[in-house]
Amino acid sequence: MSFDQGAEACGLTRAQWTLVAVVARYPGATQRTIAEALEVREITAGRLVDRLCDEGLLRRDENPSDRRAYSVYLTSAAQPLLDRLDELAKVHEGWIFGGFEPEELEKLDVLLDRISRNLSEFRAQRAMETQRAAAK
Repeated sequence: MSFDQGAEACGLTRAQWTLVAVVARYPGATQRTIAEALEVREITAGRLVDRLCDEGLLRRDENPSDRRAYSVYLTSAAQPLLDRLDELAKVHEGWIFGGFEPEELEKLDVLLDRISRNLSEFRAQRAMETQRAAAK
């Protein structure tokens, strides 16, 4: 069974479980921050947040530093779901990283962090170039 299939058995689509994971990692994130993390448009993230709020897994609170934005948090109802996703992730990590030595996994982590930083810098540079071109 794939991770997506396991998450679906918990009642979540890929888009929903990834959003829950982002909010778990960044409690109080704004919709904009969530959209950036998921690499989707803000309206798309907003619809997902709306749906998960309606289902009782997320809540929106006023953002103390920006009256126009809301901070998104997990509710206590999300904890059992997170626990199940965590168990599912551990099983899949065991399969994926089986046979690797701890030193190899540490090196892989460093390399993946570098790739992530490079991608972020590339996206930021591309966004600046797009803004400059639009300003001309």
